[in-house]
This record gives sequence, structure tokens and C-alpha cells, in this order.
Amino acid sequence: MKFYKRITLLLVCLALTLSLFSCSELKKDADSSDPQGSTEVPDGSDAPAELGSSNDLMTGISPTAVTARTPDERFINSTADFAFKIFKESSASSEENTLVSPLSVLLALAITANGAEGETKAQMEALIGGEIPLQELNEYLKTFAEALYSGEGAKLSVANSIWFRETGFIPNEDFLRTNANYYNASAYKAPFDDSTLKDINAWVSEKTDGLIENILDKIPKNAVMYLINALVFDAEWKTAYESYSVFNGKFKKEDGTEQSVEMMSSDENRFIETENAKGFIKPYKEGYSFVALLPNEGLGIDSYVADLTGESFVSAIKNAKTQSVYTVLPKFSFEYDIEMKSVLESLGMTDAFSASKANLSSLGTCPESNIYLSRVIHKTFIEVDEEGTKAAAATVIEALAEGCIVYENEVILDRPFVFAIIDNNTSLPVFLGTVKDIAE
Repeated sequence: MKFYKRITLLLVCLALTLSLFSCSELKKDADSSDPQGSTEVPDGSDAPAELGSSNDLMTGISPTAVTARTPDERFINSTADFAFKIFKESSASSEENTLVSPLSVLLALAITANGAEGETKAQMEALIGGEIPLQELNEYLKTFAEALYSGEGAKLSVANSIWFRETGFIPNEDFLRTNANYYNASAYKAPFDDSTLKDINAWVSEKTDGLIENILDKIPKNAVMYLINALVFDAEWKTAYESYSVFNGKFKKEDGTEQSVEMMSSDENRFIETENAKGFIKPYKEGYSFVALLPNEGLGIDSYVADLTGESFVSAIKNAKTQSVYTVLPKFSFEYDIEMKSVLESLGMTDAFSASKANLSSLGTCPESNIYLSRVIHKTFIEVDEEGTKAAAATVIEALAEGCIVYENEVILDRPFVFAIIDNNTSLPVFLGTVKDIAE
């Protein structure tokens, strides 16, 4: 198990999204749609540099002014609680490095929840907002996201988009408008073929500065909508590590195995000490800080994480002492991905994933079909070195509707088959063969 590294990674993400409020600019997108899905939404600045067959519906229309709500203790505690629920379920007993972005997951789920009704909505509300109703959460998140700092010395860029099938599915106008107004969500109608797969991956890559690529591996034939959040963080240390402070060291895994790593030493002045751990806060140039917590000797990392809560984490940050502290931090870089369906189901959000129970009727309609969620794909990247930190995250929520897209016939080559390459003029085979084993 990876003591110092895993807890450091956890706190990079949470420190960025929960501890410090400054100001980041989300791109302006916006609002409506006609019954055929010819939707008008905000300006086209969120569009990928090149789109295939996907139709960018943003035509310079600005979002409608809506009520915003200033983040307060109620919001901070609820959001911190959600963050640690997601983190603990995602990393429980994993022997690998883990990294999640609670903000990315929260934004993607909140956007989706605006299309839910009944018990499905109640379960999603309870998970992402606690006792905060969805409409109030929309208002909090609008203010929170717009206040995240992005400028000189630290960039945090957030983007949201909704992609829907151009045939067979009719998006709900109010759903698209709500998410344009509160989340600046772009909207695209697309054929949901290989060109759309390419477009979605290109959009995510562009919005994460190329750090998250190929997040989506396929588009099922009955997929009707994708709801996506992407964010990227790039910040320089307020005080960069000098070359003489970088040295070769050892990192000891929980099983006692030692690894050779590059270590970076520095003198900091924000010391954290709790009952079960000690740590430090190292600031970036503007708006954000890196937080690390090291469990006490003899306390396993899993046990320590299991006892962490959003409230205890925020309290540790607020109660950090202004004292000198010598710190040593390993350089590291890795990417991580997880399918979060089981995580969300274990936290009580079950109906949304059930083809029979899901009530996502406010997303849109498919004749004689019920819409439900099939996958919640979450992918992250982080790099920490002498100059600062780069981190990115993307969350893709996939919505399906059985029977929404009707085909007259179907051929699925999932067992041995014959194939040929033919001359089109004569239909004569140039090559003939059989496929009996894909692994050969």
C-alpha cells in the first residue's frame, strides 16, 4: 500500500475543490431546443477545434440570468461529505494509486439529476446534496464554480457538455436550458457513430489540455445521451523547489518494499497536526494549496482513510498552525480511471441504473422506451514536480434507452463467421476467410 503518496493524491484533488474559493471563469453557453432537437444554446467557445458529424448548437446566445447562492457552511459541509464518500468508496482496499475529482463527479451528477424525477431524483439529491434540495444545489454550484480562481500562476478550467442522439430521441427543452443557465453546459446533437465517439474524446482532450484522452471507448447502439464534465488544473508553486533540494531517496510501501524515487525538500510554515496524522500545506502562486497528511506510524493507510470525513478534513485545514516545518515530497505522475457505477450504487443511487426503475423522463423522450444510466466513467491525471502541479479530470455519464433506436435487422459477429473481400464489379472474392478465434 502506498502511504504518503496515496493520501497526498487524495488531498490534491480535495484541496483544489473544497478548501479555497477564489475566481475561475466558466465558459458561457445556454439554452433551448425544438421538438426535433434543434436546440439553441450559448456561444460556441466550448466547441472542439474540429467536429465530425456532431452539430454544435451554440449560436452566440447568452445564458439567462438565474438566482445564485453564496457557498456557506451548509454547502461546504455537504460537499465535503460527498467528496469523502466518493473517495473512500473508490479507493477502498486498492493497492494502486488512486485519484478522484469530487468536483468533476459532483458537477456531472448534478447536471444529470436535473433530468430525474420521483425516487430516482430523490436518491440522486440525497447523495450529491445531502439535505440540500437540487434547485438550491444548482444555485450553490453556479456561484462556487464561477468563483474558483483561474489566472496568473494557477489555472482551473471547468467545462460541461451534453451530447444527444439526433434521431429517435427528443431532448427536454427545460433540461437543456437549466443546465445551460447554471452549469454553462454546451449542447450537441450527433449521429452517435464513430465520428461522435471521436468528437467526444476530442472535446474532453481539449478541455483537459490533452491530459485526458480516449475516455470513451465505444457508443452502444441504444445510447441516447452523454453528460460530461471536464476540468484541468495547472499551477506553479509559490516557492518552487531549487535544484539543490531535489535528491534521490527511498519510498517505503506498506509491505516494507522500498522504491527509489526523486524527493523534493522545502521549508514550509503551515503545519497540520491531528490525533492520527501530521502534515503540511504548501501554497501555489494564487488561489490554491497542496495539502499532505501522513498517518501516524503503525496506522495503516486504509484504516486512516476509513476514519476521514469531510468535516475532519476541513477542520484540519482551518486549524493548521503557523509553524516552521521541514517537508520532503516525492515527485510523481500517473493517471487513474474508474467505472463509478458500483460506487454510486453502494452509496444509495440505485434506481438511475435500473432499466425498469429509472425515472429520467426530464432528460428527454424516446417513444415507448425508458431512459436509464449505464456507465459513469471517471478518469484523472496528476503530475507533481519542482515547478508545480498539473491535474485533470473528466466524468462521462452514459444514458441508454432500450428500443429507442429500432433497426429492421441485426447482425452481431460475436461467434465464428466467414468473411470476404470482393471485387465490386463482379462480386468475385479476392480474399475469403473465417474468423474462429479473435485471440489468434
